[in-house]
Amino acid sequence: MSVPTVGQKRLVIVGATGMVGGYALRYALDSPAVKNVTSIGRKKLGISHPKLKEVLHQNFADCSALADALSGQDAAVYCLGTYTGSVSDAELRAITADYTIEFARVLRNSSPNAAFSFLSGNGADPTGRSRLAFARYKGEAEKALLAAGFPRVYLFRPAYIYPVQPRKEPTFSYRLLRAVYPVFRLLFPNQVIRADDLAWAMVDVVLRQTPERQGLVFENRDIRTIVKSQMPVRNGAA
Repeated sequence: MSVPTVGQKRLVIVGATGMVGGYALRYALDSPAVKNVTSIGRKKLGISHPKLKEVLHQNFADCSALADALSGQDAAVYCLGTYTGSVSDAELRAITADYTIEFARVLRNSSPNAAFSFLSGNGADPTGRSRLAFARYKGEAEKALLAAGFPRVYLFRPAYIYPVQPRKEPTFSYRLLRAVYPVFRLLFPNQVIRADDLAWAMVDVVLRQTPERQGLVFENRDIRTIVKSQMPVRNGAA
């Protein structure tokens, strides 16, 4: 992983018990560019590490109690989410948009200079005109993050995220995609991304601090380009 310009960073990772968030936590803890990591989630991680501080928080509809934990942070990597079809539409909107916006509100008040790396999704539509609820809600969250006043916001829009490690797939569609992944990857390389590669890119981008204020959107193709271009650095090569 590449090293930031000056000093080690303090990172917050939300959703570290999830697939992408788990890899993000692993990379952050292993990185010499990271001073410490605050993990915020509903479930215990079941691990210990000298860099790690774990904060359990059940009600993401109100993140006011996290104000102290979020103070003095350099960046947040936000991976909290759910799958379409696994919850009701109301729950999908709450988890996808409302929770993100509420967390960002408290982080912005506690650490106004923090960067924000957000796990969005392919087809996210900030205009709200998409027929897909997931796309509208992710777009709503993106729009709010860009307007929140953070100096740097990075919006990641992956297509199919390959789990890498075997797991119980949440829906039939995901079981099917995992089964055909080897062929799908060859035919449509820009429609897939490995979970570990995605997580690495989300962490790396907030560590490579830039002086200018910016909001960047990374589509699946862009994420793959980041991973490929930084592969020597990631593998420890000169």
